[in-house]
Amino acid sequence: MNKTILVVDDDAELRQLLQEYFSERDFVVLLADGGAQMWEQIKNHAIDLVILDLMLPGEDGLTLCRNLRASAKTPILMLTARGDQMDRIVGLEMGADDYLHKPFIPRELLARVKNILRRAGEGREDSRTARALQFAGWVLDIDARHLVDGKGVIVSLPAGEFRILKLLAENPNRVLSRDQLLDVASGREAGPFDRTIDVMISRLRRRLNDEGGDAALIKTIRSEGYLLASKVERRA
Repeated sequence: MNKTILVVDDDAELRQLLQEYFSERDFVVLLADGGAQMWEQIKNHAIDLVILDLMLPGEDGLTLCRNLRASAKTPILMLTARGDQMDRIVGLEMGADDYLHKPFIPRELLARVKNILRRAGEGREDSRTARALQFAGWVLDIDARHLVDGKGVIVSLPAGEFRILKLLAENPNRVLSRDQLLDVASGREAGPFDRTIDVMISRLRRRLNDEGGDAALIKTIRSEGYLLASKVERRA
């Protein structure tokens, strides 16, 4: 069955270009010029992925991303004309699966879309095997995509942080590079000055009450990456 993508952008010319480009590659393409049309399309159609512009009139892309993620697990790829690294990190924290700068090459956008859809499919396969990963007094719920502490308190995780922690927990006591973690977080390689993963790891540590030092749960391996220093049990 052909995948359905929803393009949300106030640039009519770009919407038309993307509709033609993806339609020629066997996608079903729906369009929206802002939040109102986006919600209407989501109400009336089964959407496999949303391409969402950051800078929209009315509700901006970050707000729409946060609200969509609160109500659905539909993958989101954000488009942004701004190059601020913190904007990208905030986008991932709000639940975006990836982001791409404008202007972009349609072929790169296509590759990102396919990568996100592939990861979404793999996530569904994972949910039929291990449904939770337990480590150091925490439970990572694969289906609900959140953490639960030893007292049963739920700790919400943005999409990128969930995928990073899931990969670390699936590979306990194994060093994972920044490129590996960034690939699973947003489907791209790290640039030489990209600190996205370091910021996201720092925020994960705060959620896990990980104070660092010799007893750190997520350890930094200098010049190599990060590892989860814990035994992990899989729960079906």
